[in-house]
Amino acid sequence: MATPHSAIGDPTATHPTATHTAAPAAAPAAAPAAVKILIAGGFGVGKTTLVGSVSEVTPLRTEEYLTRASIGVDDLSGVDQKDTTTVALDFGRITVSPELVVYLFGTPGQERFWFMWNDLVNGALGGIVIADTRRLETSFASIDFFESRGIPFVVAINCFHNTNTRTPDEIRAALDLDPQVPMLLGDVRERTFGRDLLLALVDHLMELAAVSPAG
Repeated sequence: MATPHSAIGDPTATHPTATHTAAPAAAPAAAPAAVKILIAGGFGVGKTTLVGSVSEVTPLRTEEYLTRASIGVDDLSGVDQKDTTTVALDFGRITVSPELVVYLFGTPGQERFWFMWNDLVNGALGGIVIADTRRLETSFASIDFFESRGIPFVVAINCFHNTNTRTPDEIRAALDLDPQVPMLLGDVRERTFGRDLLLALVDHLMELAAVSPAG
């Protein structure tokens, strides 16, 4: 009902008080879930290359030039032309969706840096072990590392320059892999091979989760 004119300007008159309801503040966007994957293997097998081939950002690298001080310490057999080495870690990132981000951590390969693996593995959901058929023995330690800690992993056979002189069965036997451990052959320089490795690891993790007892 309209307010009588006599009440307008009357200090004793009661007027309805306007109320304003503030809009609720928007909830902050939830941080994406993070998945950590460790990439391991012997010296010079292609760990840094794999991280760089699949990372959506320029990977963080901690490479230094090999010097005379490494003579007799680092085994360059089969990688005589290599003149740099990772001294801490490689780091890359893949955004799968707004809700999921994968972080890749590449380990140093030389035995004198193996003590760092115990720190890098913390929180890792799974791993990728890279092996070079010319020097399969350099990946034994990485396989033992994951197996002793019960961390699922897949094996990537890096066929340098698309060359490989062994059959998959021979490689699997030489590495003494359990039958359920996936093994893929390819070139880690190719992004598609890196993608296939990550998908194989995801499938492996899901298979293990399906057979694990609840609770």
